[in-house]
Amino acid sequence: MKRITDEVMENVEILAKLELSEEERKKAAEEMEKMLQYVEKLQELDTEDVEPVTCAVTLENVFREDVVTNTDRHEQMLANAPVSKEGQYQVPKTIGG
Repeated sequence: MKRITDEVMENVEILAKLELSEEERKKAAEEMEKMLQYVEKLQELDTEDVEPVTCAVTLENVFREDVVTNTDRHEQMLANAPVSKEGQYQVPKTIGG
């Protein structure tokens, strides 16, 4: 039984904003038919005792408390500057003369 008719393909083309040639339309219809057959095959499976899942991978919360681990090293960092002024790095002027 053919479920993917020309009318169905026409609607799919409109909804997907596609312009298929006759050959492309025929191939797409065949592929869609195969998908439906696969879904039918899946529906034959006994899933009575299968627990539903929302994700195939078990995830854990990776968040941690935000704890400050370093101390104020302002003076140590400023000591590395070639030139400092008023507690800040002093750099050469780069805009205009």
